[in-house]
Amino acid sequence: MYRYGRGIRLLSSASTSRKINWDPTVALKLNHPSLVFLEKCNSRFQFKQILGHMMRNNLMGQTFPMSRLLFFSAVSHPENLDLAILLFYHFTPFPNLYIYNTMILGLSFSTEKAFGIYGSMLQSGTCPDRQTFLYLLQTTKCVAEVKQIHCHAFIVGLLPEEEYLQNSLIKRYIDNGCFGPARQVFDEMLNRDVVSYNIMIVGFGKMGDSLGALELFHHMGSYGLEPDDITMLGLLLSCGQLGEAKLGKSVHAQIEKSSGPSNLILYNALLDMYVKCNELKLARRVFDVQLEKDTVSWNTMIAGYAKVGELELACDVFNQLPTRDIVSWNSLISGYVQKGDYVMVKILFTHTFAENVKPDEVTMVNLISAVAEIGALDQGRWIHGLAVKMQTIIDAFLGSTLIDMYCKCGSIERASIVFKQISKKDVTTWTTMITGLAFHGYGRKALELFSNMQPETKPNDVTFISVLTACSHSGFVDEGLKIFHNMKKVYSIEPGVEHYGCLVDLLCRSGRLLDAIDVIENMPMEPSQSVWGAVLSACRTQGNMKLAERALTELLKLEPEKEGGYILLSNIYATCGRWSYSDNIREVMNSKGVKKIAGCSSVAVDGIAHEFTAANKQHPRWMDICSMLSFLTSEMRLGADVLSQACLTSS
Repeated sequence: MYRYGRGIRLLSSASTSRKINWDPTVALKLNHPSLVFLEKCNSRFQFKQILGHMMRNNLMGQTFPMSRLLFFSAVSHPENLDLAILLFYHFTPFPNLYIYNTMILGLSFSTEKAFGIYGSMLQSGTCPDRQTFLYLLQTTKCVAEVKQIHCHAFIVGLLPEEEYLQNSLIKRYIDNGCFGPARQVFDEMLNRDVVSYNIMIVGFGKMGDSLGALELFHHMGSYGLEPDDITMLGLLLSCGQLGEAKLGKSVHAQIEKSSGPSNLILYNALLDMYVKCNELKLARRVFDVQLEKDTVSWNTMIAGYAKVGELELACDVFNQLPTRDIVSWNSLISGYVQKGDYVMVKILFTHTFAENVKPDEVTMVNLISAVAEIGALDQGRWIHGLAVKMQTIIDAFLGSTLIDMYCKCGSIERASIVFKQISKKDVTTWTTMITGLAFHGYGRKALELFSNMQPETKPNDVTFISVLTACSHSGFVDEGLKIFHNMKKVYSIEPGVEHYGCLVDLLCRSGRLLDAIDVIENMPMEPSQSVWGAVLSACRTQGNMKLAERALTELLKLEPEKEGGYILLSNIYATCGRWSYSDNIREVMNSKGVKKIAGCSSVAVDGIAHEFTAANKQHPRWMDICSMLSFLTSEMRLGADVLSQACLTSS
């Protein structure tokens, strides 16, 4: 208490005769001029003047005046928080519960400082109340801190009687992705209200536990509680994530039964649910009857049409939109990216500048993804340069897309440069770089990168697919087997069918067909097409007819309409000189209506991908193609003749 006394004695010694005894239990009226002025204060300068006036009148250190000063400086005008801290520690000798709560609220941005005030409060013997714990919950940044507050509230005895506090605890647990404790608090509540159910339903819906949200809704009805708009919002979110249009329609009917959607947020949630369930006709019907629309409503319809490839309808809605924001443009651009129409993507991107809409990170990701699909390195470099020029932050999200683009365009060196420039790498960034190295044949570097990522980032299941692919393409059998067996043992990741497919491919490429079959027969799930496809490809290399026939039989069970398996087996027969068997396979294909898709090559010129198929005379520039081929053939012949003459001369 010595820290308080010094400051107060310096002021009180000059005016002890005018000391005012303020009993906060009796005189809580704002009848002192200084406190009246404080209620009207609106600047730091005025606050300091009032503070000086209160010091001269010897009001400092008295509980009620200090509570008003602290509330003003810490809560209502937080720009004066530094003064609040000074007043609390040096001029408030006997803080009460209200003052402690005020300081905790004012310092809610800092868990350490707020918890420090709470510790002082407990040491002084002041018992916390509901507001104390509610303010402390605002400061929490992790589950451990929420659990500490939960324990303290339980020990004090407040928890069973305070529904509001219990609801706040549930919400904080769910916000931190911790379902178990949230459900425990909910189940232990003696008096659940609609808010309790809403927090659980909306929370579970957001976190993907849609079935849990629907279960709670049914339980809510049996508890005798009427759902409100927030309940319906959570249910619509859950139905959209599940893709359950039938359940969504039931919720829609319940909303209409209770006099229809009462606000725009619920309308937009209904629209979003139908879009996520691919019920675009119903979504459009809701959209058309919706009298009040905002940008979210329009953007939801544009994104819905773009998602299913209805780009004409998406453009129609887009052109009717009164005010377009960057989300509107991104939704339409993503539709054309999905279609592979880079020319239109670039046109739309140019138009964003014409309408003074600044592209964001999502816009750049869409553009880069479009470029990656056509393999246009020059366009990719242009977009990358534009992003740098616009001072777009190359974070893990955008950086991963750039790495993927450079790898697909054949520039592994530039991908490595981008990777090194990303300061905070996430698991996607590491995985994308490992994948690029794997497909470019840098298996050893991919394994080194996998080793380097582990001290700071935990690999996920996709990472292991990339690493196993690197081992397969580079022939690192022992390393691949070790990594596969360590997935569950070291990293607690259960191998999926994709991982088994990579393992089978690894063994097949190394000639260990029998080991590959042993893996297939002991898989905990049914093998996929890629698994038997890897075996069939290996049989062609090694000429193993018996195993090839078995692999094809299994492959045709999974994809009877695909031509790949037939072609592979036909080629295997041809390689072994069994031409009649090869011809029979072709006849079986014809009888079943299975046709071989013609292979094609493509080249990107000015962002336009030109595809070429053998003897395809439908191409608009067929004559130019023939002319160029003729020219190239003559040039190659001329070069060969010059080389032959040079060899004869030298001999």
